Amino acid sequence: MAPLELWAAPEATVNRVGETYLDQLALSGFAQRLDDLDRLASLGARRIRFPLLWERTERDDGSLDFAWADARMARLRELGVEPIAGLLHHGSGPRHTSLLDPEFPAKLAAYARAMAERYPWVQAWTPVNEPVTTARFSGLYGLWYPHRADGPSFVRALMNQVLGTAAAMRAIREVQPEARLVQTEDIGFIHSTPKLQYQARHDNARRWLALDLLAGRLDEQHPMRGYLLDHGATEAELAALLDAAEAGMLIGINSYITSERFLDHRLERYPAQLHGGNGRDRYVDTEAVRVLGAHVGGFEARLREVAARYPAHELAITEVHIGCSREEQLRWLHEAWSSAQALRGHGVKLRALTLWAAFGTFDWDSLVTLPRGHYESGAWDVRGPQPRETALASLARELAAGREPSHPVLQGPGWWRREERHVYVPHGEVQSRRCGGRPLLITGARGTLGQAFARLCRQRGLPYRLLRRDELDITRAAEVRALLQSSGAWAVVNAAGYVRVDDAESDPRQWHDNALGPITLARECERAGAALLSFSSDLVFDGRQQHPYRESDPVNPLNAYGQAKARAERALLRRERALVVRTSAFFGPWDRYNFLHLGLERIARGEPWTAPHDQVVSPTYVPDLVNACLDLLIDGASGLWHVANRGSLSWYDFACRAAEAAGQPRRLVQGVPTGTLGLRAARPSYSVLGSEHGDFTAPLEDALQRFLAEAPQRLHDPPPAAVFGL
Repeated sequence: MAPLELWAAPEATVNRVGETYLDQLALSGFAQRLDDLDRLASLGARRIRFPLLWERTERDDGSLDFAWADARMARLRELGVEPIAGLLHHGSGPRHTSLLDPEFPAKLAAYARAMAERYPWVQAWTPVNEPVTTARFSGLYGLWYPHRADGPSFVRALMNQVLGTAAAMRAIREVQPEARLVQTEDIGFIHSTPKLQYQARHDNARRWLALDLLAGRLDEQHPMRGYLLDHGATEAELAALLDAAEAGMLIGINSYITSERFLDHRLERYPAQLHGGNGRDRYVDTEAVRVLGAHVGGFEARLREVAARYPAHELAITEVHIGCSREEQLRWLHEAWSSAQALRGHGVKLRALTLWAAFGTFDWDSLVTLPRGHYESGAWDVRGPQPRETALASLARELAAGREPSHPVLQGPGWWRREERHVYVPHGEVQSRRCGGRPLLITGARGTLGQAFARLCRQRGLPYRLLRRDELDITRAAEVRALLQSSGAWAVVNAAGYVRVDDAESDPRQWHDNALGPITLARECERAGAALLSFSSDLVFDGRQQHPYRESDPVNPLNAYGQAKARAERALLRRERALVVRTSAFFGPWDRYNFLHLGLERIARGEPWTAPHDQVVSPTYVPDLVNACLDLLIDGASGLWHVANRGSLSWYDFACRAAEAAGQPRRLVQGVPTGTLGLRAARPSYSVLGSEHGDFTAPLEDALQRFLAEAPQRLHDPPPAAVFGL
């Protein structure tokens, strides 16, 4: 048997909401960058699911513009990578048609023929991606155009897509007789309480409809035949599809964490916004992984179903993606690959696995209905001047080359395998796996940053050891060397430091903590082959600049604290695996002793809140900082990075915004000159941080809203344990 192949693709959805087309290819920049094809080929991908999308090719006057596609199809041939040409991806076609248009199948077939004539060497085609899923979102749920929510609209949208697929393949084969259909579908599974088994049976039968229609399985005995006929399908349509069955179809399965659902009539277990129903019963439809004790799902379970149902057909996993933190993305891809290999070992005809959304996705948190710019990265992060490769690309290369995956975070289970996945009362016996593997070492156990790293490592399933000063003196090389060796740590997060900026003017300990310690850590980490993440500050700048400071701007600290940080930066940036993050003005939900907490508590008591109006900064939400830094560390990033929330304002303006957002009187916030505060250390009047690496943090307003929502509940949480997962 030939080795399992790696395929790859960008997220290609071009869906319509009202009169607006939401184009993932434009949002990710794939539409503008020809060299993205070289990036995909560099993974070792044998095939690329390539979007020759109808909506992007046909002009308003009906003519076809091939310029974009021509350049990219030519480059694919130069690279020796075979395309799987997709014509509609959750789309409904140009404005002159829709999924309910009686002429939709014929129009799609005409477009397919034009593309086949233009590129007659292409042999693999997906005229319509995920027909059942698209029909549900467009005809049953009303989310996408034409925004219907009834059974007949769902059936007509489905039938038009399937009939269009069959007609498109006939047209393509008139040009390329060897053309093969690669039909994709999201195959989830519906679990339920006993009371709702009737609904689960219906939904589980419905998911097969497109594949059954194309494979010639929808005969007189099919359990969904009556439903289709009752809601507008015709006997002639069903007979035509039965007669023209796709015997050589390759079935592509897409499976996501959210594809498996649980229907529960016990409404009292869930918040009111989840309550729904079918007209007969009221119930909640939620992710099975969040409520089932023993979650039976994932690629292996679904592929076993598909292989049993379609034994004559070759299979592929045609989308593997999860919108999550980096280690979970790695674990999801690795688990999917391992499942595929296991199934092949049991005789399943599984050809390939597709790394999907290689350049990330936009706004899938709203099912691509609200263009808010919510981004989930993929094998590349596209928020910078050029796509930045993430650890996902390295893992994909290892898998494609048949090498054993090397990243230490793969030793732990994904969140879908851990007990904390349960958001609601578990249904059935809980089964969970603890995290294991090589740890992160985190210094600064008593500080805001160290505590935050420990908390979020625990949440993300990353084993760590949180170290107090009496457990490790970071200036003593022998101690550092011994701990690195005994722990097997793959990285160190240096969250220790002397943070009292004014006292640093005269206290020699600050040089010990802020310069000598990081320099010693960097030297010993390099010797041990471990990565190091250490922090610097906006106080390395003098404030004379009046536009955001970037990583390459010269430093000129005004105080002793900034001088120590600048000295450490220079030394660390000479080390190969050192990552130095400059940041600014922390605020977070777990530390009562920060600027926002103290100030909001004062005005809640009716006391004035004093803040300087002549220092402009980049406030940084601690959870956003820590999560971004963990992703960078896992990606193997090094060098100098600025990480702060997008936005800038004075401390006074920050206090005013926080007061207004918290519903407190702004009049109690008092702006004063810095010179009246009696501070010993000079501060820059302007120390806003921007980044040459791109805008990869959330806007400040978004972070402030999350702080106000989270802080009251989180302040009383227990602190993280000093040791976890070892």
